[in-house]
Amino acid sequence: MKLRWRLEAWGARAALALGRALGMAAASAIGGAVTRTLGPWLGVSRVGRRNLALAFPERDAAWREAVLKGAWDNLGRSMMELPHLPGLPRTASGPGWELVGAENMPPGARQLVFFSAHIGNWEVLPLAAQAFGLTMGSLYRAPDNPLVDAVVRQMREGGAELPLFPKGSRGARQALKHLAGGQALGLVVDQKLNEGIELDFLGQKAMTATAPAELALRFRCPLIPVHVERIEKNRFRVVVEPPLPWPETGDKAADVRILMQGVNDHIGAWIRARPQDWLWLHRRFPRELYRKS
Repeated sequence: MKLRWRLEAWGARAALALGRALGMAAASAIGGAVTRTLGPWLGVSRVGRRNLALAFPERDAAWREAVLKGAWDNLGRSMMELPHLPGLPRTASGPGWELVGAENMPPGARQLVFFSAHIGNWEVLPLAAQAFGLTMGSLYRAPDNPLVDAVVRQMREGGAELPLFPKGSRGARQALKHLAGGQALGLVVDQKLNEGIELDFLGQKAMTATAPAELALRFRCPLIPVHVERIEKNRFRVVVEPPLPWPETGDKAADVRILMQGVNDHIGAWIRARPQDWLWLHRRFPRELYRKS
């Protein structure tokens, strides 16, 4: 086993243990302070600045820098909040989470496809699924380090039941089996892929994964937008919106394109409403657009 892997896993365990020992409020505050201070100086922030310039060309550099700093703050908080999410209560005020849009859930349905984005603390979503009595599976990108992957999976599986399927052919088969068995599937679909179809996203053309639409069409199950808002430092709002309307063109490829443009439009609206809550640090747009930065 690589020494570097062991050291990284030790660091992950130490960070989670520290967050757990500090309590959620202190852990979140420290995580946010560290990342908003150091993050803007890291090389990856060049990607964030370019993304913000592409998505918000009408805004000045000072505004975009403030948003980038807020995004780093949200990321640091989200990371250090992880140990506390399994026990995070649903409350009317104070630390915890609340739910808006429960009436948009199809009555009695269990075979559902949810889509979301890396916005707010997206790790709160399984708590909402549990509140609806759903066993929501999810695809995730496994870390290169299998020891770190084991640490994170153990932490997640200590909370709401959440079958996790690693991205790739094996994970895709597992997710398909889960959905075919009448269960729910949650997909976070705001990151760049080299495959998929080119659609509009935040005013630019961007390659977009088609899995949410293809699965929903295959099983004729609702495709439901859901996202998390950070409304206070340690309080979250899970927002469930009405299922996307079914296109009926008679052409599957056209239906997939219509549905996925709807997915991008919803995610884009969430980001524009709360830009500081989104993870701006990955290359979402075509490679050539970053050569101009």
